[in-house]
Amino acid sequence: MTDALPQELKRFLQFLGDDLKLQAQVQACVTADEVAVLAQHYGFAVTGDQFLLLSGRRAHGVTVTRVDHPGEYPGRYY
Repeated sequence: MTDALPQELKRFLQFLGDDLKLQAQVQACVTADEVAVLAQHYGFAVTGDQFLLLSGRRAHGVTVTRVDHPGEYPGRYY
């Protein structure tokens, strides 16, 4: 599964898997775009869409879970 990931996303997930403080910051994010901004702050060129497309998958010890918010279009990213 991880072979199909963009290189920057792989690198971020590896970094995230080893950093407990960053994991807590990611878990506090409400949207995938917030996670992307946080990753960009650490120097990783990733987007919120990339995280949404990973929903339900596990890579480098990190499980990505998309939270459905009221008012969103079901199935928009999958």
